[in-house]
Amino acid sequence: MNVSEIGEFGLIERLAKAVGADRPESLIVGIGDDAAAWRLGDSLVLATTDSLVEGVHFLPERTPWVDLGWKALAVNVSDIAAMGGDPLFALVTLALPPDTPVENVDGLYAGMQECGREYGVTVVGGDVVRASQVMISVAVIGHADLGADGQAQLMRRDAAKAGFVIAVTGSLGDSAAGLKRLKEGAPADDALVRAHLRPQPPLATGRQAARLEVPCAIDVSDGLLQDLRHVCDLCELGAVVRADAVPLSQQLRSAFTAEEALALACGGGEDYQLVFIAPQETMRLLRASAQVRVTVIGEMDEHPEQRPRLMDASGVEIKLPEAGWDHLRA
Repeated sequence: MNVSEIGEFGLIERLAKAVGADRPESLIVGIGDDAAAWRLGDSLVLATTDSLVEGVHFLPERTPWVDLGWKALAVNVSDIAAMGGDPLFALVTLALPPDTPVENVDGLYAGMQECGREYGVTVVGGDVVRASQVMISVAVIGHADLGADGQAQLMRRDAAKAGFVIAVTGSLGDSAAGLKRLKEGAPADDALVRAHLRPQPPLATGRQAARLEVPCAIDVSDGLLQDLRHVCDLCELGAVVRADAVPLSQQLRSAFTAEEALALACGGGEDYQLVFIAPQETMRLLRASAQVRVTVIGEMDEHPEQRPRLMDASGVEIKLPEAGWDHLRA
């Protein structure tokens, strides 16, 4: 058996079982969520890591290095936001071919510095290695608050319950649409291309959600339905997503047919918006106080198949050709 047969998420589950036996008492959240979390004295530490690989995550001939730097850091900020925390420090590993122009690396770090100033993250070290293709791997350390009762104010993937409503920040599908347009030759300043190259994780809204005790969240990295599937699996629940409620930008609606736009929004990925799952009253409070638009798109239920279903206005399930991204099955 090779890894393509079990896929990215099957492999993660296998690895989690391999290392899960020696779990220390201080560890609160381990493998399987957007970030790890553990207690350190009276503090709660968060840690996450992500990599961008040439030809897999970015098109080297079409991606400005300054935008690549922004995105390399922003995707990690998104993981911290999904837990309701604050990012603090970043470690960067660069894998570079020896003939990489120095000015490209200067641009990469200029983009990371720009993103760091926006989200309060400082690059504090890392590593540089030789490789046949470019890879940027970033690890971000952050923290989350402890409540007055000493309990962690964290949002987790495994905390959804039947009857909780599902909501998402911003709009979906712009990044996947931007990638398609970039491949077709659209310029870097195209609005949809900008959404792909420069994701804007709603960090402040993630913190606000945690303060309001929203129990469950995940960021949209692999696609809305794929990411909701992770929640369904962990909580042993189903989910209903109403197709007509999924928020789409005007740029997406103008550039693609209604069917194409919906498919990009539900299966495209790399939007780095946040999905919140909470009781209805908690969600009402979040929507009233959030700095960005928060749209209710569905609810969790006890469907026996334990998966998200995309439903049209008449209650018929919509089947999409692609449900999201899997690195090893793709």
